[in-house]
Amino acid sequence: MRRKMLILFMAAVMVVGAMTGCGSGKSESTADNGELNVFVWTEYVPDSVFDKFEEETGIKVNVMTYSSNEDMLSKVKSESEGTYDVVLPSDYMIQLMIQQDMLEELDKDALTNLSNIGEAYLNPSYDPGNVYSVPYQGGVAAIAVNTSMIDKEITSYDDLFDPSLTGELVVLDDYRAVIGMTARSMGYSMNETDPDKLAEIQEKLLTLKNNVKLYDSDSPKSALISGDCAVGMIWSAEIALSMEENPDIQVVFPEEGPYVFMDNWAILKGCKNYKGAMQFINFMLESESAQMVSEEFPYLCPNEAAVEAMGTEYSENQAKNPPADVIASGEYIENLDNDTLEIYNDMWTKLKE
Repeated sequence: MRRKMLILFMAAVMVVGAMTGCGSGKSESTADNGELNVFVWTEYVPDSVFDKFEEETGIKVNVMTYSSNEDMLSKVKSESEGTYDVVLPSDYMIQLMIQQDMLEELDKDALTNLSNIGEAYLNPSYDPGNVYSVPYQGGVAAIAVNTSMIDKEITSYDDLFDPSLTGELVVLDDYRAVIGMTARSMGYSMNETDPDKLAEIQEKLLTLKNNVKLYDSDSPKSALISGDCAVGMIWSAEIALSMEENPDIQVVFPEEGPYVFMDNWAILKGCKNYKGAMQFINFMLESESAQMVSEEFPYLCPNEAAVEAMGTEYSENQAKNPPADVIASGEYIENLDNDTLEIYNDMWTKLKE
């Protein structure tokens, strides 16, 4: 109860901040303070990109990281307003943060590189008109299989529940991803809310427990490359990187259709350096920046100028650049009501206990 009260209190503080701190976020005195606090996913934005931005602008970038959208949201709410300037939430989290009045509107006039982004990735349902966010990278939660360690043919999420895979799996340490994968394997939505169906999903979810050796969203490729795990339900780019290290590893797109995501740059209300934040986001929309990102973290790149420049080495690698029909067959996570999220959290706790 105290934790819920704290969250409610912090939410109230942020609403007040939206009326007072946001204006100061755009003021000349804070826009030129020379520092930018960026809060991003672990192992997702290369240090070289931050270094290049610092060299070009003279703005010092302070980088902090998180491992899940929920982790990010919790930390943002628990810290004082202005602790972070720029964040990198996924699609559904952008929608939630907009609803909670946590994001600053973007200055489109300052986004001179927005034209590099493909039309297919603009005007998303979670942020119509890209008022508060612009895409960074996306991808799918696919299946990695080390064919030298596993004889069983794996074609679906459902195959991951086979008892023959006991102790062989590394899966994302992400409750919406793993529960969603379970739901998809049963023909249900990743965003299921019906209590009876959720009870069925939980029953199957718990059968996954013995198969999972490791939960890891930060660097799940490591367990595959080392051979500690033979199969993974992980991000497609992690599979691409593991394939470069071990040619026995293959990518499998689940026949049920994968979990699809898009991560996005956004600016928090109460930010201390709005001008610098806009400079940074526009810098990240440059073709060269996107290429630098893809070289180190090869996720789905929405920057068409960068994709063209990278050529077939990128565009024809399905782990890096999942086919359009795979994306179309998948499903994005959506915001759910608090009662349903409590059920999801309880399911996750039971799986990991």
